[in-house]
Amino acid sequence: MHVAVIGGTRGLGNWIANFLQEKGCQITLTGRNSIVGEDIANKMGVLYTSDNIQAASHANVVIIAVPIEFTSQTIKEVAPHLQEGSLLVDVTSVKELPAETMQKYAPPGVEVLPTHPMFGPRIRSLEGQVIVLTPQKKGKWYPKVLELLKLERARILETTPEQHDRMMSIVQGLTHFAYIAIASTIEKMGVDIKESRKFASPIYNLMLDMVARIVAQNPYLYYSIQTQNKYIPEVHQTFLETFQDLKSMISDENQDEFVKAMSSAAKHLNDLEASLGRSDKAISALNAEVTHLKNSVGMEVGLRHMYSGKVHLGILESLSPDFVILKENNRTVKLKLSNIEVLSGEELKSWKTGNLPLKKLDVSVVLPETSQPELISRVIRSIEGVVSSEVKDVYYGGQIPEGKKSITFTYQVLSLESMERVQELLTGFGGIIR
Repeated sequence: MHVAVIGGTRGLGNWIANFLQEKGCQITLTGRNSIVGEDIANKMGVLYTSDNIQAASHANVVIIAVPIEFTSQTIKEVAPHLQEGSLLVDVTSVKELPAETMQKYAPPGVEVLPTHPMFGPRIRSLEGQVIVLTPQKKGKWYPKVLELLKLERARILETTPEQHDRMMSIVQGLTHFAYIAIASTIEKMGVDIKESRKFASPIYNLMLDMVARIVAQNPYLYYSIQTQNKYIPEVHQTFLETFQDLKSMISDENQDEFVKAMSSAAKHLNDLEASLGRSDKAISALNAEVTHLKNSVGMEVGLRHMYSGKVHLGILESLSPDFVILKENNRTVKLKLSNIEVLSGEELKSWKTGNLPLKKLDVSVVLPETSQPELISRVIRSIEGVVSSEVKDVYYGGQIPEGKKSITFTYQVLSLESMERVQELLTGFGGIIR
């Protein structure tokens, strides 16, 4: 399948291009900067052109991934040139105008699907991610898109373009506006963020991380979100009026009205217990990883960088509020705590199996005749550091005492320490190593 990603040289468009390339699609990228575009395409091993119409006219699927303010104009430019039977998709944060434009300019026989992936290009997979679909007509492509997203375990929400934009005025318009205002207020107050965290509750730290996550994004995109959704001005006005009302209650020392307003807002949010539970889980998850690392100082750990995906394996030397120090292959590695994930025991074993050289060994042991070789082999496989184990031979002969048998196991280990554990297990069963 040939897919053209219009605006695919950076951001979400480039993430989509990489994702679809991994699925076996032939990709053509377009972008305004030819030097950057050709360099990115060469590194990916895909095609590049600065001509949007050329890319769209040869593709089975065309994905519009340009900034919001250019989306409708880009649709007008490329849609008339799509081949019959193809699919036209956009992935912007506003849906009403792009949906109308696609319906108007796409020729007969071209299916259109306005979409909104509710994530940025930093994610590693679609699993658990929300993707909003706003189809006005469903053709042959729609079930194929659904099947792909379901296989990737994405969360799919189907709605109308109008309902999407109304909800996004709150989900994005209000929350982004409030978070950016908080960050700007902290800046104007000259607050030392690191110092404030020393005094902070877990909730403040979690909120500050969410605020930082928003303001660290592309400011041009977030300006576009605030200005391109026609329902957001009403949200801004209501927010400012509410702020002034609450401020007046404080200034006038009107406790009754403040309590009434806060209680009413809490009641409207509904199911507060579930919200408290989810936030408790988030706080516990943050604390649990740090606690695990504190208990692992001096021990081997596997740490995966959240964004590069690189795994660091070594002895954890020290831990500070911001960094971990790891001894990896006789060199010291300093990693930012906020950027790493601790591999579980199974994840670490899987990584070692795929990336470290394995040692294949045989061991023969004399055990009682009633011993069950396959059962013992399964126990060997459960030992830390053992990758595989199987019964190679069972021998009865003159050299073996009566009532005994010799069992030979072939097993693979990641280290000699694991070999010693296997031998300790066998002797612990009463066996005699031959």
